[in-house]
Amino acid sequence: MLRCRHIGRYIGFAAAAMLLCTAPGMAPAQGGAYPSRAVKFIVPITPGGSNDVVARLIAQKLTESWGQPVVVENRPGAGMNLGADAVAKSAPDGYTWLLGANNIFVTNPHVGKTPFDVFRDFAPVTTVASVPFVLVVHPSVPANNVAELVDYAKKNPGKLNYASSGNGSPQQLAAEMLSHVAGIQMQHVPYKGAIPAITDLLGGRIQVFIGAVNSLTPHIRDGKLRQLAGAGGKRFAAYPDLPAIAETVPGVAIDIWLGVFMPANTPKEIVGKVNTDIIKLLGTAEVKASLALQGIEPVTSTPEALAATIRDDHTRWGKVIRDANIKAD
Repeated sequence: MLRCRHIGRYIGFAAAAMLLCTAPGMAPAQGGAYPSRAVKFIVPITPGGSNDVVARLIAQKLTESWGQPVVVENRPGAGMNLGADAVAKSAPDGYTWLLGANNIFVTNPHVGKTPFDVFRDFAPVTTVASVPFVLVVHPSVPANNVAELVDYAKKNPGKLNYASSGNGSPQQLAAEMLSHVAGIQMQHVPYKGAIPAITDLLGGRIQVFIGAVNSLTPHIRDGKLRQLAGAGGKRFAAYPDLPAIAETVPGVAIDIWLGVFMPANTPKEIVGKVNTDIIKLLGTAEVKASLALQGIEPVTSTPEALAATIRDDHTRWGKVIRDANIKAD
C-alpha cells in the first residue's frame, strides 16, 4: 500500500508539471516549438510605404521557412502611435510584432504625449533597414545643388514652402534642421502622409521636400522633380554620385531606420530566435536585391544595439525638436 501511495504521488506531480508547461502565457519549450501558430506583424502606416514593403518581405520569407503564417496588418493613425500602442499592450508571447520607424521612439515622445513608454513597453529585436532620404525641389526652383538652394532661400525669405507628412515627422525635422543650420526661412506645410505631400509637390504648390528615395525616384527619373542631395550623414552606397547635404551644410543629417519590436517581457529565447532568423534572411542575395529596387538598404543589429540607438537618437532629436519648437498636430 505504501508503494502504491508513492506511485500515486509521482503520477500527480507529473500531471501537474504537464499542466504548468501547457498553461496559457508560458514560454514555448526550447528546441523549436516556437512559432506554433500565426504571428501578427503590425505596420503602423497605410500600405505601400517603405515600412510596409520591408514588413511584407520579411513576413513572406519567414512564412516560407517556418511553415507558420506571419501576417502583416496595417494599423495607421496618430503618427504611427496607434499601431505601436497595440503591440505595446499585447501579450508578451512572441505572436505580435511591430515594424517601427525611428520616429515612433525618438521623436514622437517629444512632440506629444504617447500612450506608451518607449523605453519600458517594448522589447527591441533588430534593426532591419535604412531608408535613404533625399532633398528634392520642384523644377520651378532655380537651384541645381544645395548651395544654390540656400542662396535662393536667403534672397527670398519665406517664399519657399516645404512639405512633410505631419508635425514631428522625419521630413519636418530634416527641413527644420537645414533651415536652422543654414540660416534660411522656409514655410512648413504639413500633410497627413507623404503621398498627398508629393502630389502637391509635383503640382508646384510645394517647392521643397526631404523624403524617402523610393517614393521620389520615379518622379526624379521623369524630370518632374530635381534631386539635389542625400539627407544621410554620408553618401549612400547605392547612390555614390549623389552628394550629402552635410557636404555643403555641415551637421545636417537624418538617418531613417526601421526595426522589429515585440512587447516588453517577451521571453529572451523568442527574441533571440526571431533576431537570428531575420538577420539570416536579410543577408540573402535575393532579399538584398529586392530591397535595392526600392532604394532600401538592409541593416541589422543585436537587441542591445537597437536599444542603445534609441537612447542616443532620443536625446539628439529631442534637442532639435525643442530648438525648433515643434509641436504635435
